[in-house]
Amino acid sequence: MLVHELIYRGKDTDIALIDKEPITYLQLQKKVELYRNYFYQQGVRSGENVGLLAKNSAEFIYVYMAIASLGAVVVPINFLLAAREVAFILKDGNIKTLVTMKELDLAQELQKNGCPHQVTQEVISEIECSLAETVYPPAPVPEAFDENELCVIIYTSGTTGHPKGAMLTHHNLLADAMAYSQTFSFMPSDKVFCVLPMYHCFSWTCCVLTALFNGNSITILDSFSIREAIAAISKGELTVIYGVPTMYKLYAAWGKPEDFAKVRIFVSGGAALPQEILAQFALRTGRQIVEGYGLSEASPVVALNPVEKVKPGSIGKPLPGITAKIAGNDGQWLKTGEVGELVISGPIVMKGYYNLPEATAEALRGGCLHTGDLAYIDEEGYIFIVDRLKDMIITSGENIYPREIEELLFSHPAVSEAAVVGIPDKLRGQSAYAFVVLKEGSSADKRTLRDYLRSNLAAYKVPRDFLFIDDLPKNATGKVMKTTLREVLLKKV
Repeated sequence: MLVHELIYRGKDTDIALIDKEPITYLQLQKKVELYRNYFYQQGVRSGENVGLLAKNSAEFIYVYMAIASLGAVVVPINFLLAAREVAFILKDGNIKTLVTMKELDLAQELQKNGCPHQVTQEVISEIECSLAETVYPPAPVPEAFDENELCVIIYTSGTTGHPKGAMLTHHNLLADAMAYSQTFSFMPSDKVFCVLPMYHCFSWTCCVLTALFNGNSITILDSFSIREAIAAISKGELTVIYGVPTMYKLYAAWGKPEDFAKVRIFVSGGAALPQEILAQFALRTGRQIVEGYGLSEASPVVALNPVEKVKPGSIGKPLPGITAKIAGNDGQWLKTGEVGELVISGPIVMKGYYNLPEATAEALRGGCLHTGDLAYIDEEGYIFIVDRLKDMIITSGENIYPREIEELLFSHPAVSEAAVVGIPDKLRGQSAYAFVVLKEGSSADKRTLRDYLRSNLAAYKVPRDFLFIDDLPKNATGKVMKTTLREVLLKKV
């Protein structure tokens, strides 16, 4: 099976999507075919990387499935990114066609990035108009097209200052959707809520691919508003809810038990679920949240708490067909209860990072995916995440890599040095803070630096606060001791 073939899993007359209006599985199939023919006429071919930058919508699904059906590779792009960040992905991902909700002003940033190729923007509203006016001939089926072909490149965070493109095949994505489906007892009558952004692999695999695999209907919201979300859940009698901890905190504060009367499953991912939110939600609604864990390099879901036995604080057990082990510093496998790096293997593991052979070899050494997370496994096979090996910060399910922010701060004329660290945040999971050393004789305040970063970064990447200090603590080799900075920060906050 291939990813785009999931649109044929439901009955023709059953509702597949609820966006501006209900869309049946047959209507979904016909729309994807129209988009497929259109993109082929525009020159999209098998193996080409195509960018997709859009909010949640039925059109997002049409575009994704149409591109995949041509044997091309979808590159979803976070619509919150600044033009500079989008330009980097377009260059790095060799993307010559970008599908957007509205045309973006990228020429200057593409030039700054030294992008060697022309980028053509296809605006979805204009595609719709073209499809209403023109009948495009059927696109041919790609030759030698199988499940081991690339389907998507997910740009994910790291510590290098730039995101890396995790390459996932059709088989990776479908294996994850099928393994996930074995964990819960999904029924064709289930109604799935999709408010998490579709560009994010958590949302795409769980809210879209798994739902289509099981012939479910998907209720789509393009952004999260607590009032709209609760109304959609209640009025739509939705049965499967996915969210990040921040959302569940708001559900606990605003929701009533009757709002969630039809919900069978609440799943939390994207960031560690604080015990306080878990307890608040249970107290308010009388229901439990099932916490899971994943990463882009694993399609993304790796583990999930069984509904019949949730262990608070745990990310649950590996999905069927997935092996999880704990590795020590020497690479040896550790025993039950011992803390080390979480290492996984199975059909969900990525093919590698796009055009980064060294990073691929490092992440997939020994034939397993090294997650970069410190964890232990208890006697019942439940996994507990202890800390992160890397400095990456996760806030409200979004990844932030400090070096990118630090490098931008370094480029400010008043800044001598900077270091960004994250500390626990009850609402967001983590919050980023910047320590800044100003050049002698220079001046800059918090507002100046915040505005400077906002002009070059997505808003969620801008540190929550800026702390001005005389010197950054360093070890004998000159490396900034971020552990010391975190300790200082925890005393202040």
